[in-house]
Amino acid sequence: MESFSLKDKVILVTGGTGVLGDAFVKGIAEAGGIVGILGRNQKIAQERADAVNAHGGQAIALVTDVMNETDLLAARTKVMDTYGRIDGLVNGAGGNMPGGILQPDQDLFTMSMEGMRQVMDLNLWGTLIPTQIFGEVMAKGGKGSIVNISSMASQQAVTKVLGYSMAKAAIDNYTKWFAVEAANRYGDKLRMNAIAPGFFLTEQNRTLLTQPDGGYTERGNLVLRNTPFKRFGKAEELIGALVWLLSDASAFVTGTVIAVDGGFSVFSGV
Repeated sequence: MESFSLKDKVILVTGGTGVLGDAFVKGIAEAGGIVGILGRNQKIAQERADAVNAHGGQAIALVTDVMNETDLLAARTKVMDTYGRIDGLVNGAGGNMPGGILQPDQDLFTMSMEGMRQVMDLNLWGTLIPTQIFGEVMAKGGKGSIVNISSMASQQAVTKVLGYSMAKAAIDNYTKWFAVEAANRYGDKLRMNAIAPGFFLTEQNRTLLTQPDGGYTERGNLVLRNTPFKRFGKAEELIGALVWLLSDASAFVTGTVIAVDGGFSVFSGV
């Protein structure tokens, strides 16, 4: 259906040099979108842009730190000079850090406040700041869709990852708040939704969930036990929801958080 197409839409992806970001970039390009790949690693960003372009798509590498407004403004200028518009934004940048984790053998009351704050900043402000800079173009220049990345950790208590959990819970709240505020000001021109992935193997969580020999850690087994599909997600399995939310097929959808989790969020464990 034409409404599901991203043909000629200019979509920016922060965190575009990560594992999930790679899937986002490929999925958007396959749906016909023009992709702006934002990330700190210039080599990977350029390689991914070159790969899209070599397969007949359109992509541009934008070396950017999502916490740096100067970087983001420069990226915005480059995109506008090249394509003249921005139609979508995927806030894919984020992740965890050792300082935002509380291990079972650590004292609950001496956790690292600075570590928790750093993880909160990356995941929360690393979503808000790009939205402020790129969302303005969409709101005032046409129509646009913004997709945030939430997590299962926002919906239930997931041990160890407190900083990340608090940040993603804030993302859920921000998604709903911004969706209403944007609608009140711009009507249906600017939408915001979020995807809440279940457990996918990335470079950041691979050692938490799997053994070097390919087996599962205790935590990995606990995740699988509470995932009705009894497996981890594959990055490409996020693409259907992402393309739908970026496309005109979801034109009446805003403020939602879509779980792509193999049933994890609805399973009681019994």
